[in-house]
Amino acid sequence: MDLVGACKAFVNVSERGSFTLGAAAARIPQPVASRRIAALERHLGARLFDRSTRRATLTQFGRDMLPSARRLVRLAEEMEHDAERAALRPLRLAVPDTCATRDLALLGAEAREEGIHLDFRSAAPAARTELLSAREVRAALAGVPPGEAAWTVPLGLAGTGEPRSGAVYLETLRLSRDRSSSRGRRVWLQPEDDVPHVRDPLNRLRDAVGLRPGQVVLAASLASAAAEVLGSEDLLLCSPRQAEDLGLHWRPTGEVRLARGYEVAAETGDEAERLRDLLGGAIARCLGAPAGEVRSGRGGPPGRGSLGRPGAGEESA
Repeated sequence: MDLVGACKAFVNVSERGSFTLGAAAARIPQPVASRRIAALERHLGARLFDRSTRRATLTQFGRDMLPSARRLVRLAEEMEHDAERAALRPLRLAVPDTCATRDLALLGAEAREEGIHLDFRSAAPAARTELLSAREVRAALAGVPPGEAAWTVPLGLAGTGEPRSGAVYLETLRLSRDRSSSRGRRVWLQPEDDVPHVRDPLNRLRDAVGLRPGQVVLAASLASAAAEVLGSEDLLLCSPRQAEDLGLHWRPTGEVRLARGYEVAAETGDEAERLRDLLGGAIARCLGAPAGEVRSGRGGPPGRGSLGRPGAGEESA
């Protein structure tokens, strides 16, 4: 039986001395109130109301049970109130600091339509992991290898110069002997790409094609990296969308395909799945991932090209 519902009917009828008025106060039809009280009497084993009078008068047993019924009703109401507050409690989500404010606002608005109130914390990849480990956030968009990702963002090189071909080969940045005293063109990494599955392949490629260590540089921020590129012939490792926002010309790298990978990490698997399933499209937009992409995380990594020299249709420095 519905013990809480029956106790609500019992309390309201007893306080108003009328089944009709008590049912109205409980916002239920009078026959429903009568059935609930009768069921409660059967459950407790004795009558709560004296049926010999027209007024709803409590029996001695009913008077003895009324305080307990009131406590139960009050506790149930407090629990319902706490549940409403818990549902409205913001879900703190750690996101890449590359996400645009407008995209985050749209994600937040879409989440509210699903009954999820998001509170964003922008941070670099390692910091997002630390925030989740410290339980300062309930979920994070974690950087993972593309083969384990729900969302992938292609990376390439962007600069101020007009593209002459469809790809940039790092080999073409190698300094010739007559320019050995020159600093050379550099490739700038932003903090979002300071992760093993992006940084390490790029550094291996740097060494394989004979670039100097100082020609692949990690910047303190995206703004700092962009400033270096906008004022020189240097290149920025970034997504197509970031290049567009900065007014740079973007092309993929020729020797190796690099990509950011993202997955939802959360305190519980159910919470991660809920965010992925309900908000996958909006999250993809924030990350700059291709429209409609939400994978299970079992896809393969981006393809690799050879370390050969640039051929027709590929750019030289």
